[in-house]
Amino acid sequence: MKEHLSDQPAQERHIGIGELARESGCKPETVRYYEQIGLLPSAPRNEGNQRRYTTAAIRRLTFIRHARDFGFSVEAVRELLEMADHPAMPCQEVDTLAKRHLAEVEARLARLTAVRDELKRMINQCAGGSVGQCHIIDVLSDHRLCHQAGPHGGAEIIG
Repeated sequence: MKEHLSDQPAQERHIGIGELARESGCKPETVRYYEQIGLLPSAPRNEGNQRRYTTAAIRRLTFIRHARDFGFSVEAVRELLEMADHPAMPCQEVDTLAKRHLAEVEARLARLTAVRDELKRMINQCAGGSVGQCHIIDVLSDHRLCHQAGPHGGAEIIG
């Protein structure tokens, strides 16, 4: 049977924030941030006022980090966690969220490809003379000299 994010093992470990950070690949500041914004439940504290995390926190934080590595927004991660916490629900909503994210990634890739192509073109047209005759500087100064129509990488012509 597959382990879920909220499952508690029979022999529960309790670890500090440093060990949690190491095991999940995050920094302690990131752990605190995810706790502060509610992605990670607040950990109980021991007599020394130190946070004590369980194995479930390791799994949850690893899930969060992995989802963020895939580029999911904090809000999308929140939605994914909510769905993951209900393993019996149909995965159609997860599928929809992942497809929406894929469309965003593909749009970003298209913009980055346009930026790469324009940079290559600018570099290839550089005569290697002085900065005063540098084609790269000219293109960056005047968007109309760009080969690609429209914005690239979020840059737009400003009136």
